Amino acid sequence: MTKETIRIESIEKNYKVGLEIVRALRGVSLTVMRNEYVALMGPSGSGKSTLMNILGCLDTPTTGSYYLNDKDVSQLRDNELADIRNKEIGFVFQTFNLLPRSTALDNVALPLIYAGQTKNARRERAYEVLDQVGLSDRTHHKPNELSGGQRQRVAMARALVNNPSIILADEPTGNLDTKTSIEIMSLLEDIHKAGNTIILVTHEEDIAKHAHRIIRLRDGLVESDEVNDNISTLEQVLAERKS
Repeated sequence: MTKETIRIESIEKNYKVGLEIVRALRGVSLTVMRNEYVALMGPSGSGKSTLMNILGCLDTPTTGSYYLNDKDVSQLRDNELADIRNKEIGFVFQTFNLLPRSTALDNVALPLIYAGQTKNARRERAYEVLDQVGLSDRTHHKPNELSGGQRQRVAMARALVNNPSIILADEPTGNLDTKTSIEIMSLLEDIHKAGNTIILVTHEEDIAKHAHRIIRLRDGLVESDEVNDNISTLEQVLAERKS
């Protein structure tokens, strides 16, 4: 029986901007099962980024509940959220977020420092995941010595290094050309096949069609939540972009 990884119930998030209260999320409820591949979409102001921050334990809801692997994380303190992020969630960002003066190996090993692992254990695991993403020959290169696609691969290796249950990818192809985007999506597909839950935040329809389920937000609410019965292959995405 497939187990749920994420369950959010009636999540609301309000922000105070001057004298005005902005209702970024207005009672969102959804469940994500283990090893699902979900695309999260929505226009600017839809609440997509706010929801992503809550799912990633970067923020807490104003009201409502968030269960991550059966643990209620809705009202945890900052240090507790940081611990959850380090253990359960791997992040991949559009802008890579790599330390510019550190090698690929040191960038990937960084989360393991917070996990308390020894230097030898950190290096061994970092080598392992860099090899997994096809960068075993770039371990001692710094970000400015790597292409955009290679930097995103380093970021993905860093996301995988702690064996998280969830990979949260925020516009992972946003700064990449078509060929490199396809390579990164292929890597995400491999990560999904290996058993990870993938939540892909994107505004690109052709990229979203690669996910198995598409959730669309508008005005702080779930506008639609549908199983994708016509999953695009990487070849189809490439063909669409060339046409």
